[in-house]
Amino acid sequence: MLEPEERKRYSRQILVPEWGMRGQEKVKAAKILVVGAGGLGCPVLQYLAAAGVGEIGIIDDDLVDMTNLHRQILYSSADIGKSKALTAVERLSVSNPFVRLKAYTERLTDQNAREIVSGYDLIVDGSDNFPTRYLVNDICVELNKPFVFGSILRFEGQVSVFNYKNGPTYRCLFPDTSEEDNCAEAGVIGILPGMIGTYMANEALKIVSGVGEPLSGKLLVINALTNTTSTFQFSRIAFSSPPLTESIQIPKPADPVIQEITWEEFENLQQANPDQIELIDVREYYEFEADNFGGQNIPLSEIPETISLFPAGNTIVFYCNSGIRSQKAAKLLIDSGFYGKSFWGKGW
Repeated sequence: MLEPEERKRYSRQILVPEWGMRGQEKVKAAKILVVGAGGLGCPVLQYLAAAGVGEIGIIDDDLVDMTNLHRQILYSSADIGKSKALTAVERLSVSNPFVRLKAYTERLTDQNAREIVSGYDLIVDGSDNFPTRYLVNDICVELNKPFVFGSILRFEGQVSVFNYKNGPTYRCLFPDTSEEDNCAEAGVIGILPGMIGTYMANEALKIVSGVGEPLSGKLLVINALTNTTSTFQFSRIAFSSPPLTESIQIPKPADPVIQEITWEEFENLQQANPDQIELIDVREYYEFEADNFGGQNIPLSEIPETISLFPAGNTIVFYCNSGIRSQKAAKLLIDSGFYGKSFWGKGW
């Protein structure tokens, strides 16, 4: 039941015919876990708390940094160096004292995911890396929990709902980790997290209130630069989820023939043997067009069919933003029997 002050606080929301008192009571009874209190997590948390969600968990092991402030407007300059999760709880408690808030100042891992996630009805994933996204997906599938997904990069954002009433999962749409960029590496316009985060909060409220049609089986893509939106449909597919103890990690170079190379080392190699160095950008064509350091552009997916074209005995240097795709390309080349040296670079 709502307190008299709550009825007044949410009165404009309750007036919406599809929502009403019943919808508001469902929202009050809901328990939502928000993974990540960063760019996406901040607007999600602010709107869920303002809407009257009964209990909100916030998990984030990060501290507020100066570079966060242009988009994570829940925080201020005075919060630099403080825990994001604890600071978020402090701010949200002031904005709505009727919401129960719990901070987890730790990273979501294989060891703690089951225990934490099991206590909530719905998960909102505002993380910015693939290992966490796959972990959230797999634990939600295991525990039969729906979750709201969002991602942002430069001027573009994506929103979807996974594992809702046996609907498609994150792995149905993103079966591997070949697309690895995040806003820390490629940048993001400051208002984009607010736009995508409010969409995510809207999906979460629709699910817990039972009002409207969630984005299950649909990926909403919003481009803030061109003011265009697109919706792509996808279906659930059969897959075997890996054990959580084997969740995806950022690969490290293991083969001594394949080495990571810095930009300075690449320049030295190029100056010493300019005719024997091949620089290959393994990002997608649109990424190469946006910014590049020269060389050829051969996306990772096309490397296997072009291996025979690489000059034997030459030194091949693959490049991408974070090193995942470039390292995979280097290993593909060496595993094919290529006679030469294969290097991979990142974030030059």
